[in-house]
Amino acid sequence: MQGIYLINEKIHINGRSRNESVEIQQTALRNFMNKESVVPVKLNPYQLNQHYTIPHALLYDLKQYRKQIDCLLMYSNESIEDFAATYPARWMILKSYFDRILTVA
Repeated sequence: MQGIYLINEKIHINGRSRNESVEIQQTALRNFMNKESVVPVKLNPYQLNQHYTIPHALLYDLKQYRKQIDCLLMYSNESIEDFAATYPARWMILKSYFDRILTVA
């Protein structure tokens, strides 16, 4: 199974700092991917990280590469709720590129 994982660098998990929250998200998502044999997909060869942090950038890359992916992985619904509320149409389009949307927390 192939997947893309999204990390929200702006949320605070359980009152932790942003850096700690990013670390928690990365660890949980990587553990889940290893356990479930999810292979990370890197759409953009110039992308620095294996994951995305900006939903707009993810949507742009999905449109450019026109690829259907098995799953979008996020730590929790909190990771995307601001984007989904602010840009509901873009969130619907982004979701359409994935067979499943999974949260690990």
